[in-house]
Amino acid sequence: MKAPKKGIKWETLGFGFSDVNCHIRFTWKNGKWSKPRFVKEPEITMHIGASCLHYGQECFEGIKAFRQKNGKIVIFRPDENAKRMYRTAERTCMPPVPVDMFVDACKAVVKRNSEFVPPYGTGGSMYLRPLLIGTGPQIGVAPAAEYTFMIMVMPVGAYYKGGLKPVRAVIFDDWDRAAPNGMGDVKVGGNYAASLYAHEKAKHAGWPVELYLDAKTHKYVEEFATSNFAGISKSGSYVTPDSKSVLPSVTNMSIKQVAEDLGIKVECRPVPFTEIRRFEAVAALGTAVVITPVYEITRADKVIKISDPDVVHPVLQKLYDTVQGIQYGTIKDTHNWCFEVK
Repeated sequence: MKAPKKGIKWETLGFGFSDVNCHIRFTWKNGKWSKPRFVKEPEITMHIGASCLHYGQECFEGIKAFRQKNGKIVIFRPDENAKRMYRTAERTCMPPVPVDMFVDACKAVVKRNSEFVPPYGTGGSMYLRPLLIGTGPQIGVAPAAEYTFMIMVMPVGAYYKGGLKPVRAVIFDDWDRAAPNGMGDVKVGGNYAASLYAHEKAKHAGWPVELYLDAKTHKYVEEFATSNFAGISKSGSYVTPDSKSVLPSVTNMSIKQVAEDLGIKVECRPVPFTEIRRFEAVAALGTAVVITPVYEITRADKVIKISDPDVVHPVLQKLYDTVQGIQYGTIKDTHNWCFEVK
């Protein structure tokens, strides 16, 4: 592995695209996947009739690679992202990417760009964005005959500079993220497109995140626009919604296991909106941030105060520190979540 590239201000990196050495690309045609190609240019060319443009045949994942304290470079749980993309591909009638091929591709593209993995101690990481799209022309409503799978990578900085920062959230009853029997449980761009309008409305009004309730009754908590939901009950349990409209988060999956390891009771069940005010802490969970504490939630003219905006609940802090410790190699990886890039 190469040492971190000189000349990059690692401590000031944000969360956005930047050029690296290459991305990796595969093509599916005539019933099989091609061999990998490493491509320098960040642009792609496709047919104007590509099914991803007309019928939304696309899905993606978000993964991180870390330079650990001992100098090793690891990717955090790419096998689980591979399994989730496999399920999403089946749901959208695209050819699934085999799990081993997915994981090997992640390792290969990180290795080719290893000098862009931020140094240990900066709080940075390398973000991987696997993308599967229908690139064959398809004018009638049907699956395409050609698909492209690619993974782009980029160095990103610590989402929180100086520690976890609690935020405010809002609930808009005028918009829903996903229907009860829709595609909320798979990672397709359409789910994010459905939330963009409300997200922009929330952001401009001063709320960094918005929380969605179930589309059928608006009585149960589902998830934040880009993150899973969790609450810490007064009894100390880690509570997260059980709903087939919620995306199964690899981060949430990891935090639930860490909670159990720490002796914290985990409850996966329907979470009534009315229960929010009884939680000691609430958080949004995702790859980019791991945990975002939420200290206040607004719905219409009512504001639910959950916790102190200047204090992070000790359970959330412990869960965050443990996951980050495993990722950066300062805590033993007892579950073999970190895949070393050799």
